Amino acid sequence: MEPGAFLPHLCVVNQSLQTKKTNTMKIGIIGTGAIGKAFAGQAAKAGYEIVISNSRGAASLEAIAKQLGSKVKAGSIEEAATADVVFLGLPWKSVEAVTSSVPSWKGRIVIDPTNPIINPGFIVPDLGGAASSEVVAKLVPGASVVKAFNTFPPEILATDPKQAGGKRVIFYSGNDAAAKQVVAGIISRIGFAGIDLGTLHEGGRLQQFPGGPLPALNLIKM
Repeated sequence: MEPGAFLPHLCVVNQSLQTKKTNTMKIGIIGTGAIGKAFAGQAAKAGYEIVISNSRGAASLEAIAKQLGSKVKAGSIEEAATADVVFLGLPWKSVEAVTSSVPSWKGRIVIDPTNPIINPGFIVPDLGGAASSEVVAKLVPGASVVKAFNTFPPEILATDPKQAGGKRVIFYSGNDAAAKQVVAGIISRIGFAGIDLGTLHEGGRLQQFPGGPLPALNLIKM
């Protein structure tokens, strides 16, 4: 057998394992504002098991969980943070305090849809030249951060991603190729078209609001 002749078979096996992992994983959502609820609704429709959480506790979310369907469960922030993938549906001013309350982020994949804006007043903090998701990555040590779902309003995210014969585009970026592959699988399963922008430092800047050229673009991939 020639060297490398078995590689196509290994690729198929790895893709199969990746598909299985994507299809069986649990997603935790921290923050149940508009972006958290929009993502929860789409992920639940796609068949994912979802744990939603906020700072007020699970009891405050029972009605929302029921509204979103049987795949969605109300839980604590700590419970949501133990999921395979954690979605940070938080305002920027709350990210540091909430993430620091979690005992460990080791091994998690964190989807970061946050934008560095402090309201009221639309204050843009000085990040010292870093992309906002690079800042978030330092707040969740041991996790792999993927920037995604931040470039258009929650009301657009909540609508059918299939539009005009194509699929609405979700940009994503990150430093961990395996984590990006998992998030790309989620994006695809929900029904969006994912486009990889590269690393957090490069791609994160392109999709960051304010400052990047991609936010607010509602693009359809045909």
